[in-house]
Amino acid sequence: MFMYTVSVTTGKQVFAGTADYIYLTLVGTERCSGRTLLEKSFFEHFARETVVSVDIRVKEILGDILLVKLEKEKFLLNDQWYCRCISVTTPSGECFEFPCYRWIADEKEVVLRDGKGQLPLDDEISLLKNHRHKELESRQQKFRWKEWHPGFPMSIDTNSSAELPLDIQFETAKAVDFSINYFTAINNLGLNKFMELFQSSWTDIADYGNIFMNIKNTVSEYVMQNWNEDFLFGYQFLNGSNPVIISKCMNLPDKFAITQEMVEGSLDRGRSLQEELKAGNIYIADYAILEGVEANATDPNTQQYLAAPFCLLYKNSQNEIIPIAIQLSRQTTAGVGNTVFLPSDNQYDWMLAKMWVKSSDFNVHQLITHLLKTHLISEVFAIAMYRQLAAVHPVYKLLIPHVHFTIAINTAAREQLICESGVFEKFNSTGGSATGEVIQKAMKTFTYKSLCFPEAMKARGVDNKEDLPNYYYRDDGMMIWEAVKSFVSDVVKIYYRSDETVQEDKEIQAFVQDVCFSGMKNSPKNCEFPAFLKTREQLVEYLTVVIFTASAQHAAVNFGQYDWFAWVPNSPSTMRKPPPTQKGQVDMKYIMESLPDRGRSSWHLGGVWALSQFQEEELFLGMYPDMYFTEQPAIEAIKTFRKKLVEVTKIIKSRNEKLEVPYWYLSPDRIPNSVAI
Repeated sequence: MFMYTVSVTTGKQVFAGTADYIYLTLVGTERCSGRTLLEKSFFEHFARETVVSVDIRVKEILGDILLVKLEKEKFLLNDQWYCRCISVTTPSGECFEFPCYRWIADEKEVVLRDGKGQLPLDDEISLLKNHRHKELESRQQKFRWKEWHPGFPMSIDTNSSAELPLDIQFETAKAVDFSINYFTAINNLGLNKFMELFQSSWTDIADYGNIFMNIKNTVSEYVMQNWNEDFLFGYQFLNGSNPVIISKCMNLPDKFAITQEMVEGSLDRGRSLQEELKAGNIYIADYAILEGVEANATDPNTQQYLAAPFCLLYKNSQNEIIPIAIQLSRQTTAGVGNTVFLPSDNQYDWMLAKMWVKSSDFNVHQLITHLLKTHLISEVFAIAMYRQLAAVHPVYKLLIPHVHFTIAINTAAREQLICESGVFEKFNSTGGSATGEVIQKAMKTFTYKSLCFPEAMKARGVDNKEDLPNYYYRDDGMMIWEAVKSFVSDVVKIYYRSDETVQEDKEIQAFVQDVCFSGMKNSPKNCEFPAFLKTREQLVEYLTVVIFTASAQHAAVNFGQYDWFAWVPNSPSTMRKPPPTQKGQVDMKYIMESLPDRGRSSWHLGGVWALSQFQEEELFLGMYPDMYFTEQPAIEAIKTFRKKLVEVTKIIKSRNEKLEVPYWYLSPDRIPNSVAI
């Protein structure tokens, strides 16, 4: 007789254990073992965080173990079970790991391959080829594409969170209900009493401090004290929650009715506007995407408004970015009816003009920077991965931690947040039909290259540290990008021998094609995403994009929302009066009637608080407790990646100690692995 020792590990999640019967069969190159019940007694069953070991005796050697088959039968009631992994020790003493990391429900059969990463072209045994084919065929039936809203990227085909495949649903400890979270936030922040006067305006800017009573947040308090200062207004374009809008301005837009005489008092080097443009000291924030968009009209009792402003910014001799001109309208004829607001105007005109820019910035951030370019695109990557990459594929193993809960959080958002009558409608001027309109417009210019961090910096003309210092989002982002890229490169080199190997990998090519043509709905004639990868270098960049977008980019634009948006006058979620068209007609009363009322302010504050919270037991970048990779070279690559991330963390921490307002959103120890909130 020959003995194989099998150890089965149950996960630590709530309800991970099971009282059901679990049977196991070993499938080798020569023969199979018998169907074995994995228990010795009722008390040694599959409880949470336990390992059940069983000896399987066979008369003849099975050969190389190719597959492990698990079967689950009910004991009294069907019970979900979370299997982490299985190890098999052969009679010769060799040990093989079979990663599972999935829920098994009902009376289901699961067939696992060992943890060695295998490309499709490396599978020569017909049994393994067939297993791979069946796995993908099954996944493609579960992970179907669906257009949730016209013009949006495609999403998962499901009507509710409960219908999602079990392995991608939120676990019990991570269940998300946006409405409950918002109400919890509103309650915790002491906002209940203001909700009773939902459409009542505040009487003075200082009154917004009333909803700060339970806030202990140094950045938000700093914003509250300095929000109307031009230096802080400009700083946020670099290091606030939406640091992706600012671009170097080489030529003024035709519809921007600005003149040299208007801004000469703001240019502290004694140069003309044209000279400063040529010197590279002029920047612009252009919200053209909002032009012509109809504001949220879901509340018949409150008119809401949108604008599509230009904001001209200047890098002064102190290397501060400050606003020097704001235009809120875009008349067809250049200069006609386009009032340009200036720092030299009366305080109320200039204050309100800046508020309008910040309101536009808030709404662009919510729908494009955050929702579209992190949440929705990450879901596209996730669905395509599940549809096209077998679990044994090394790229699947690489990406799986970075798509964790993404489909679930987006499904919850479609059910509760961005749907009709959802939370988003309650306080944003881009709620209602405006949501779809803005996303549709953004999709027309959405490119793969805009997700490549170095390319995005270069395209906006902000890649040079000497030209634009103190841009911590760029500086930290580049360090993270390079660390991720180096890690991905190490992994790719392990499994891909040459560029030809990439070209011959049918699964990886199907993955990128599914993203391009299905998820992003590109046509072959107008393809803004890669439809075929020819080299290892292209594959490395592509996978770096997927990981960076889901981790670093989402962290940069999500977890600072409470810091920068909590003080409502700094980032109004909506405006209740039309933008001024002339100077000298605005007073504080008009401003207060323009800003969000008590109820919308409360929803706004509760919302940005709820969206900015880390989750319990958060897994940060480089933390991979589930060992999908079992080969030593891949494990060493992960260790090297972690060391680089520790180095980056130290650099950022050292710099932050010298800053009045620390920038930590891209510190690796605060970057979750995936889009999960």
